[in-house]
Amino acid sequence: MGIHPMESPTYKELLAGINAFLFDVDGVFTDNRVLLLPGTDPVRTFHTRDAFAVQHAVKEGLRIIIVSGGRSTGVADSFARLGVHEVNLGVSDKLAFAEGLIAEGLDPRKAAYMGDDLPDLRVMGRVALPCCPADAVPEIKAVSRFISSKDGGRGCVRDLLEQALKARGQWLTDGAYTW
Repeated sequence: MGIHPMESPTYKELLAGINAFLFDVDGVFTDNRVLLLPGTDPVRTFHTRDAFAVQHAVKEGLRIIIVSGGRSTGVADSFARLGVHEVNLGVSDKLAFAEGLIAEGLDPRKAAYMGDDLPDLRVMGRVALPCCPADAVPEIKAVSRFISSKDGGRGCVRDLLEQALKARGQWLTDGAYTW
């Protein structure tokens, strides 16, 4: 009679215990396209349902942490309007950044990270729930426990946060009906 190892929990089982969500920006909140105009920051578009889910998650007490290599003030302003206070731009080494958060008390066993490309790969190995959009690069998909059915910039953030809030019984709360 052999010993059977415990099966690892599914992403849905993990979601209820996740209280911190780290997100890359380009390729996750955006569709990877950037409009370049002379004399301005690069212009990006965000999906409004992603934005709604973020502000709702913040109201429900989830910790939302933005980690981007980009430096756009427009991105920082957009997240501030959604109530996100942890917007970290110009991060060249996302793993070192995450290790700093862990040293300050972030529990990686209660954290998720959603990324789409190679700069996200190493930090995804440090959290309980590595996630990605449907159109992430193959190396990111290979390590993800949750792959959204939605592409980057097309609702993948909403997909993850909605499922997490539902798992916690916090989706259709009074705060869900207001911005």
